Amino acid sequence: MGTRKGGVKMARRSGYYGFGFNPELNKNHFLVSIPDSKRADTKVCVYERFRWDADGEQKIHEEDLLKVEFERRKWSKIAETVTREFNIRLKQDRLPVGKFSSGGVPVEKRLGKELICLLWSLEGCAESCIPTALRNWLGLQPEERWWLYTMTNANTGAAGDGNRGWRVALKYIMCENPVDSRNYEQLSMGV
Repeated sequence: MGTRKGGVKMARRSGYYGFGFNPELNKNHFLVSIPDSKRADTKVCVYERFRWDADGEQKIHEEDLLKVEFERRKWSKIAETVTREFNIRLKQDRLPVGKFSSGGVPVEKRLGKELICLLWSLEGCAESCIPTALRNWLGLQPEERWWLYTMTNANTGAAGDGNRGWRVALKYIMCENPVDSRNYEQLSMGV
């Protein structure tokens, strides 16, 4: 189910795996399962997990929640931007940086929520929507991304829920709301 047979062996860097995930602090995380094949019809699967297999060999278990299946072709167009955004924040927190590579990549739960928010917004959309969605996603504060995830996840948080409720709203928010490339300054009310 998205990982190689027998599971995926994780590389550990000073207690952290992937993007900011430390199982000693919290077992809840997201696992991004990236197939070895770069064929356009393959899927990147993202699971929410509440366990960490102590031997470091991570397998998808029945209780792991499949949140999204995302086209590999689209994934290749967003992965670099997501990696850069997450690594900037990890460096600010003086944590090891991560990278997305074939196999399973664990992502700390808050970063994972932000990633899922972006992926949900692009489900079923044309590739031409990706630049707008990335600009809008980058324009949001992490707390805003978390809020959008929480609202969307409450009713439509499983893979396959993409055409109803908050999932549709996310598509409009991120893909149908073009960001002007000019910088705006907030207007003061001048009291």
